[in-house]
Amino acid sequence: MNYVDSALLNLTERICRGFQTWTGRTNVWLAFHLTNLSIVIYFIWVANLYFLSVDLAVRVFVALFCGGVFFVLTRTIFKMSIEASENEAYRRLAKGLRNPRRIRDAQLRIAFLTLSIVLSYPLWFAYVTLHLRFVLLTDALIILTTVVLYVLACDPLPPCAGTVREWLRGLVPARQANVPGSFRVTRRMDSRHRLSCRPAGSAAGGEQAEMDPGVLPGSGRAPRRRAAGPAACAIRQSSIDLEGGPSCI
Repeated sequence: MNYVDSALLNLTERICRGFQTWTGRTNVWLAFHLTNLSIVIYFIWVANLYFLSVDLAVRVFVALFCGGVFFVLTRTIFKMSIEASENEAYRRLAKGLRNPRRIRDAQLRIAFLTLSIVLSYPLWFAYVTLHLRFVLLTDALIILTTVVLYVLACDPLPPCAGTVREWLRGLVPARQANVPGSFRVTRRMDSRHRLSCRPAGSAAGGEQAEMDPGVLPGSGRAPRRRAAGPAACAIRQSSIDLEGGPSCI
């Protein structure tokens, strides 16, 4: 079983490193979320056991045991964040040390691997025959715990962004690059319509004449002309996009 355990551990490490190359997430991140999933399945398993039991003493024991497990989880797994665990793994990797769980948890991994292989068919047969969800959850919990033990014993690669994340980030600037160009062209076209400069030589002193916007056509009132000197033209021109727009002379 030691050779089988070593082969499965090396295979799991290759899969975790491939996952890190694609997504940038280490085996520590993957093990943390698999552990959370196993905790959820565990509490569902305990709830099924609680409702299946008829004796009050058994229910009290199950409730106290579940509360004790939750207290231990808050002191161990939930106490350390993913970032702290990843930084510790990176420091160990920088020193050239392997994961101590490869040797320390070998017997525990072999025990759960044996349970996963031996009990898979009997539990599945019991589920098909008795249609009890409790039996299926038991098998799923054993297999998931075995997977978590193998993932925790792997060594991550150095920090990397991940090819998928880099590809997704490269798509965002390419989409945003087309927006300012069209917006600039629209502003430039609007500025040509908004800026009204009288042709040169139509008024003395280089002043510009502009129709009064308050006079409507056909109202019978004579249109008033107001002079717009270079200062007024400069103020009007400062409020538009100067890039490629018309100029006042």
